[in-house]
Amino acid sequence: MSDAQPQAGGAATAEAGGDQDAEGECAEPLHPVGRIADWGPTDTPAGELRLVPVVPARDLGLLTSWMNDPVVDAFWSLAGPPERIAAHVRGQLTRGGGRSVPCVGVLDGRPMSYWEIYRADLDPLAHHYPSRPHDTGLHLLIGRPEDRGRGVGAALLRAVADLVLRHRPCCGRVVAEPDVRNAASIAAFRAAGFRRVGEVLLPEKRAALMLRER
Repeated sequence: MSDAQPQAGGAATAEAGGDQDAEGECAEPLHPVGRIADWGPTDTPAGELRLVPVVPARDLGLLTSWMNDPVVDAFWSLAGPPERIAAHVRGQLTRGGGRSVPCVGVLDGRPMSYWEIYRADLDPLAHHYPSRPHDTGLHLLIGRPEDRGRGVGAALLRAVADLVLRHRPCCGRVVAEPDVRNAASIAAFRAAGFRRVGEVLLPEKRAALMLRER
């Protein structure tokens, strides 16, 4: 099992075929989130960001090291052997035929973050808030300690929300549900243009419901 770092042109095993949500067409697509591998790089104040869909055989070692960081584990609760992280990623890759796409965030050619971009309206989360069709959710962890606490997370969240709204024209809102105890994450979402609209009690946490509207 390789832990080689993903490159900007990495293949996306979770995606194939045409992109979703062509302009003016909001029918349920074959790939509900879309071909993120084709979204291309985007400039941020922290550097050029590219989302590279996860390939477990390539990325598992990197993700395991990040998940075993105590700062990450405090809110992701996935510390443990590679098999545990592999099971989580496999669940994302097989979740509802593309309704969630796990990605590595590559900043200026350097893998440094993990993302899950998912259809919030098709997720169990939709039972806990007044969801709208095509709501798209974001999960983020910053893998490298040196990238935390200096505004990088907010810059990346703003950029990825922009990418979602640009490439998913039927999506009117980007949704996030950070743990209410995670003050740093909530602050980053606010700095990225999200507003806190309430709290939701999920099976695994009490979350702040954050929305960024088109």
